[in-house]
Amino acid sequence: MTKASYCLLLAALASCAGAVPPPLLAAATGSPAAPRPSVVFLLADQWRAKATGYEQDPNARTPQLDRLARHSIVFRQAISVCPVCTPYRAALLTGRYPTTTGMFLNDLYLPDEELSLAEVFKQAGYDTGYIGKWHLDGHGREAYIPPERRQGFEFWMAAECDHNYPHSHFYTGDSPVRRYWEGYDAFAQTRQAQEYLRQAARRARPFFLFVSYGVPHFPHHTAPKEFQAMHPPEKITFAPNVPDAMRTERLRREASGYYAHCTALDQCIGDIVRTLDETGLADRTVLVFTSDHGEMMGSHGCPPARKQVPYDESIRVPLLVRYPPAHRGTGRVVQTPIVTVDLMPTLLSLAGVPCPKTAEGEDLSDLIRGGPERLDRAVLFMNVSPFADNYPGKEYRGLRTSRYTYVRDLDGPWLLFDDQADPYQLQNLVGRPECRQLQEQLDRRLQAALRAIGDDFKPRQHYLARWGYEVDAKGCISYAPGAKVQSPRKRP
Repeated sequence: MTKASYCLLLAALASCAGAVPPPLLAAATGSPAAPRPSVVFLLADQWRAKATGYEQDPNARTPQLDRLARHSIVFRQAISVCPVCTPYRAALLTGRYPTTTGMFLNDLYLPDEELSLAEVFKQAGYDTGYIGKWHLDGHGREAYIPPERRQGFEFWMAAECDHNYPHSHFYTGDSPVRRYWEGYDAFAQTRQAQEYLRQAARRARPFFLFVSYGVPHFPHHTAPKEFQAMHPPEKITFAPNVPDAMRTERLRREASGYYAHCTALDQCIGDIVRTLDETGLADRTVLVFTSDHGEMMGSHGCPPARKQVPYDESIRVPLLVRYPPAHRGTGRVVQTPIVTVDLMPTLLSLAGVPCPKTAEGEDLSDLIRGGPERLDRAVLFMNVSPFADNYPGKEYRGLRTSRYTYVRDLDGPWLLFDDQADPYQLQNLVGRPECRQLQEQLDRRLQAALRAIGDDFKPRQHYLARWGYEVDAKGCISYAPGAKVQSPRKRP
């Protein structure tokens, strides 16, 4: 189904029934129609799953997230399909893999023919709003993004990409005039989100609000001083997989700033939760908190700011989903693996909106409604074409189960970890005779997952040529002012 035909279908359903799909579904089953829930999606940038109080990181001070986790579905095995910014965001909004869309590098333009989550909600009668970092426009990180390139979002206070947190820019409405957030941008963006929620509470229409924060992505030294003071460098505790040679004063300073950003953003999340409660929206809103990817911060000898690699600190992200009518406000920890492309069909299902056939993810909303675990499930993740600080790096395809991480590079099996027995992934089990049967089983499952999406796992040059990309010496798409706009329009 094309984007245009799907939108026409939703419009026809709404006009015929006087409402969007949930009442239609209710009529079919004979049950009364329930109000459609709104959705608030909070996205952090580079927040690894381990860096929370509820995961018992000794450096983390996240009281608001910890409180939210007690009343949410906590997905402990949430995996970034491609652990870097633009590829994750494209997969999230389309429900499609990077090898399907061609969105596997930073600073690409997500083409208009892709059907986005916001467009689906908009066609289903939702108001849509976006606040913060976008990083899907590909026209330069400081460029104005006009309404026709906003992928279905109507309310707009956003910028392509700006990590100058004390003085970051944004655009709003249909004006190309650059504006700046007041002070630390996460605080200002949160205030704007709170105002959006207060106004939305006075309207009858459901809404989809996406708040995309830039932190705790580097630069880490720009975290507010009062939050840095909560994380003195000399008090930082390193994980067992950080080599002694990496435990330098510089790494301590970077970690101090990273956790300071996390604590500041934790406060923002608490403000959003409080506003949902105060406005009466909490019981009719699906609230999601997650991140696009993690941060190595010295683990496995990787320097600060490293991602793209297939280790837990890079690929596993926090994921909390709170929707009181579905789970009666009680929390639950879920070990079933979930990957980025699953979020689109899962959220649409919770809202009762049909998911387009273009989406490649799976609806896991039953887990939020109290359904049984699916511990036999495995999810696919990848790095198609390493770039920037990960260049030359390794191309890889990986599989994550509720217990194991298995990764192949172009030469064959590369990594195998028992994440239950070895949560810091210190023992690579690839090639061990006692693990031969397990390795073969996981390899067969990985190959099947790749066949299912039509990916034959070739060197990066194959994919760059296939989609017609021009990259620099470090494999990057240029985002300098005036650089060529590149978009995956060359279909295979």
